[in-house]
Amino acid sequence: MNAEASRSHEAKAVDPAVGLSQDEAARRLSQIGPNDMPSQEERPALRALRHFWSPVPWMLEITIALQLAAGERLEAGMVGALLLVNVLLSMVQEGRANATLSLLRQRLAPKARLKRDGRWADAPASALVPGDIVQLSLGGVVPADARILSGSVLLDQSMLTGESVAVEQQSGATAYAGALVRRGEAIAEVTATGPRTYFGRTAELVRAADIESTEQRAVLGIVKALTAVNMTIVVGIVAYAHAIGMTVPQIVPLVLAALLSAVPVAMPAVFTLAATVGARKLAQQGVLLARLSALQEAAMIDVLCVDKTGTLTENSLKVGRVVSLVAEMNEAALLARAAAASSADGQDPVDAAVRAAAARSGEAPLQVVSFTPFDPAAKMAEAVVVEAGGRSIRIVKGSPLAVSAIASPGSDAEARIAGLSREGYRVLAVAAGSTAKLELLGLIGLSDPPRADSRPLLDDLRSLGITPVMVTGDTAPTAETIARSIGLDGRVCLPGQIPQQASPQDYAVYAGVFPEDKFKLVRAFQNEGHAVGMCGDGANDAPALRQAQMGIAVSTATDVAKSAAGLVLTEPGLRGILACIEEGRAAFRRVLTFTLSMLVNKAVTLIVMGGGLVMTGHAVMTPLLQVLWMLTSDIAMMARAGDRAKPTPYPNAWRIRELTFAALPLGAVKLAYAMTILALGWFWLRLDTDTMRSLTFLTLVLAGQATSLVLRERDHVWHSRPAAILLAAMAIAAVVATSFASAGWFMAALPGWVVLALYGTTVCFGLLLDTVKVAMLKRLPVDRRRRETQSA
Repeated sequence: MNAEASRSHEAKAVDPAVGLSQDEAARRLSQIGPNDMPSQEERPALRALRHFWSPVPWMLEITIALQLAAGERLEAGMVGALLLVNVLLSMVQEGRANATLSLLRQRLAPKARLKRDGRWADAPASALVPGDIVQLSLGGVVPADARILSGSVLLDQSMLTGESVAVEQQSGATAYAGALVRRGEAIAEVTATGPRTYFGRTAELVRAADIESTEQRAVLGIVKALTAVNMTIVVGIVAYAHAIGMTVPQIVPLVLAALLSAVPVAMPAVFTLAATVGARKLAQQGVLLARLSALQEAAMIDVLCVDKTGTLTENSLKVGRVVSLVAEMNEAALLARAAAASSADGQDPVDAAVRAAAARSGEAPLQVVSFTPFDPAAKMAEAVVVEAGGRSIRIVKGSPLAVSAIASPGSDAEARIAGLSREGYRVLAVAAGSTAKLELLGLIGLSDPPRADSRPLLDDLRSLGITPVMVTGDTAPTAETIARSIGLDGRVCLPGQIPQQASPQDYAVYAGVFPEDKFKLVRAFQNEGHAVGMCGDGANDAPALRQAQMGIAVSTATDVAKSAAGLVLTEPGLRGILACIEEGRAAFRRVLTFTLSMLVNKAVTLIVMGGGLVMTGHAVMTPLLQVLWMLTSDIAMMARAGDRAKPTPYPNAWRIRELTFAALPLGAVKLAYAMTILALGWFWLRLDTDTMRSLTFLTLVLAGQATSLVLRERDHVWHSRPAAILLAAMAIAAVVATSFASAGWFMAALPGWVVLALYGTTVCFGLLLDTVKVAMLKRLPVDRRRRETQSA
């Protein structure tokens, strides 16, 4: 329904005693639609086919076609398997958004009690329309946004607003869809249904959340860079081959070999394997990755938006302060009197917190003669108790304003009340005395205390270059109190004042924030170039969890939050966040060094093929040798995903341009080495064309393994020991390639002394490349996140 139609329905007055007629309700339902979340299901076959039609699948599909053309069906099957894995991962990620929407739909009440044509009846909540008169009762879920007409209810809106304390709502107030009625009863008029409710807009925000992963951008950027360079070289090779009189049958294998060398077959697998290895380690530390890409996103974040309730706090209302205003009344005695005026059924969280504190105080409970539950109109609960001497006294507990109106306040009561409120406490007043005369005995401050690990967690985050920001639906005083207690000392952004553009240095706390505000805040940070993590536990956090690069659901989170998040903490506490960031940065280091090695190896291989053609007048690599090179080199490089890697002390980022610039001097060293070996073989050793191809093949394989070994470490190569799996993979690749070249399998045999000499020159090449690498990486950062608005 459009906005004008919605306003027209609201403008028509509805008699609460009669409600809508069935005909009018049916007409509105046909215009507005049902009171549920719309579902846009796509056929599974079409959804699967759509995932095959994008740049990365195109890259793999072209690779399969080229490998089939080369006659290597096994390798084509391997790449086909990689393509299927990538498609399945994409479909799983897309399905998570639909799962989140499904869980959000389940929060809407299946039934509602409504009045139509003057009669009350139970009906499906999906049949509600604006203007319907509904009854809100104890234990029920508010079926739609509604304006309370009469009565009063205590609403638990924590799943929507994040407030840990239930809210008392009376005539004229709005009850939001999805809120739980904890106490009372009310008659209300429906004002919004389905996607137009606050809860519905949360679901729509989850659907709208669409943040492209940095992994996708990195792969596309690298493929573009490789394609631009490689196509230029291939065109040059074809032009030169035609100029020297090579025939088309001679040029086709040359072009096929060149194109095969340009395809990064192992790249998607390395990204996936690195994330899988990290996911396995994190699972042992109580962290589950809902999306594998979330691990690399964890390496990027430089801002962490943390929900207060249930994340930084324990999400349990407790007595934080007890202030006696009477000299002879100690804290334990005051709590005992407050407990006497508290319900024992455990339904009211305020009463439950007071009774728990009284039990811990050790004071004997008072004998209650009569008890009157909390009256929202009077804002008090009261009891009549019998003291030890047999004297009956009346005790009231409730709003300080209401209690002070019927009791004699102390001289400093107002100052004490104001002080507790400034500290973020929810204040209760307790008075007692005869029926005619009550005396204000004291005050009780309630709070949701911070978790014990919150402060050290925030300190550790700062040491990693991440700025923490509290985002909560609670009031500014409450949020500020919690923030100060855990070390967040910046400014507090008041409700309704979230800026369009946000920097994490602007505010340390955002208070009074609704779901759409959290969602917008995450996007505001992202629009300023920040990578954002969002930590939360409720359905109100779902849109922001979905939009953030790293959405984190804590162990107590709802199913909605867990479905929307990229990772889920399965154990109490927040240490899993640090573990994920550190493991994410280690995984990023693995794929970054792999990518740098791949850029150097792929580009140099193409140039060597062109240079070899110019030098000898013949192709120095055939399609068969190219496939063997891919099997022994590219596939072996997948072991890089399981290598040791130290996490960086700063947020990471894919900087494709700097990565390409870094590859230039490294590639120049490798190119000079490879061309020197080819020149020695052609001009000094006078090798024939077939033997030159064998020499080129083994040179590229050994130099590629040396390049990968050198570039895995930012410092000198001997500063860290490679993982056993990487050493084993590199050794197998070298042994297989050497065996083929020495025995003459699939190629001409190389003399043994040439093979040994090639191993010696490869060692020298590796040491030279290592020296150039150390000097270059000190001047050119290839992984550090730019910090325009933050210090590094």
